[in-house]
Amino acid sequence: QVQLVESGGGLVQAGGSLRLSCVASRGTFTTFYMGWFRQAPGKEREFVAAMRRDGAVIDYQDSVEGRFTISRDNAKNTVSLQMNTLKPEDTAVYYCAARPSISTTYVHWGQGTQVTVSS
Repeated sequence: QVQLVESGGGLVQAGGSLRLSCVASRGTFTTFYMGWFRQAPGKEREFVAAMRRDGAVIDYQDSVEGRFTISRDNAKNTVSLQMNTLKPEDTAVYYCAARPSISTTYVHWGQGTQVTVSS
């Protein structure tokens, strides 16, 4: 069973930056497609970004493209999300997730890390 642990959340002013990290354990990290999701208060969880096993980026949510960058370091079992030019509407709990193939759902989830952007 893969375990995912996120870190790097916090409080930042609008226009600032944060870098989220997610470390995977108890699994073969290189076999998983990785993604980031977020859930704002009172809203459904939404997709943010996804990446293939080899590090090629699959997609970004339109509202974050150009501001957020997903990356992975297979040697460190880590996927990261660099978030720049943050906006108050980016405030949410951010989750990393893993799936065994591009055609399956995400089956492993972290506990989430809170990102709060003040105006």
